[in-house]
Amino acid sequence: MKIYRCAKVVKGGRRFRFAALVIVGDRKGQVGIGYGKANEVPVAVEKGIKAARKGLFTVPMKGHTLPHTITGRFGAAKVIMVPASEGTGVIAGVHLRPLLELAGIRDVLTKSVGSPNPKNLVKAGVNGLKGLRTAETIAKLRGVKLS
Repeated sequence: MKIYRCAKVVKGGRRFRFAALVIVGDRKGQVGIGYGKANEVPVAVEKGIKAARKGLFTVPMKGHTLPHTITGRFGAAKVIMVPASEGTGVIAGVHLRPLLELAGIRDVLTKSVGSPNPKNLVKAGVNGLKGLRTAETIAKLRGVKLS
């Protein structure tokens, strides 16, 4: 999703290292994020993909949207995600859009508040998605039956 370049100044010039923020998903409810660092971009991306696959989690959905409105927070970044009606599409910023699309969410409205830092925005989005619950899950936790 994003490549970061970091320079270290040494006697002979500059030494560059790279970091990659990666999102993986199957578009069917499984998604994960990873962060990899290395001396070359392809190695950093590979490490990021490996880390993202380790951290895959399931996103509960209601059709192709979210079961309810949720706010995700991480650091100074805050992301508000609202379920939308069929055909709305993914209304999201450039950093949150890949996360939602790879999770399989097709209809959602989002708003980011606070820090525009891509790492924190994506982590806030993940935080929000992990906090989602379906009506069946809540009914099971409370020990009641849905009517």
